[in-house]
Amino acid sequence: AFLAAEDDQFYQHGGINYVAIMRATIANLRAGRSVQGGSTITQQVAKTLLLSSEKTFGRKAREAMLAMQMEENLSKDDILYLYLNQIFFGAKAYGIEVATQTYFRKPVSQITVGEAALLAGLPKAPSDYSPTRNPERAKERQRYVLHRMAEVGYITREEAEKSINEPLKVYLRENY
Repeated sequence: AFLAAEDDQFYQHGGINYVAIMRATIANLRAGRSVQGGSTITQQVAKTLLLSSEKTFGRKAREAMLAMQMEENLSKDDILYLYLNQIFFGAKAYGIEVATQTYFRKPVSQITVGEAALLAGLPKAPSDYSPTRNPERAKERQRYVLHRMAEVGYITREEAEKSINEPLKVYLRENY
């Protein structure tokens, strides 16, 4: 779900996806504002763990260099592990295991495809897609992720539709 939502070419690129950067640049120029990102999961890990979130060309250049160094020194699975265990999901939940406990009160090993898709949609904008504060937008984003999963071949279209139609039981984190 996360690869489909964030970086479907993760296992094919060396830390930077030049096609995605060009696609995002064109989309942003056409819109006259930033509407699409081109960062890979590796670049997101580099930014989150090692850099500030300032929006400057210099920071993006450092992020790209760090991403390439990470790809040389870590396995793809290690990078994905770092990503999944440090991203913010809203509701004070950092990392996939805390997020599954927060929203579904169960371990990550027991979540459904639909629940995984909902979680994969959160890092883009955790408050905008919060299933407890904004359930309609969360469902919309979940649909997007499930359709992306089917497009890239992780699940069938039938599985995507089944997951879209399954009700989700989402909890509000206690002591939040």
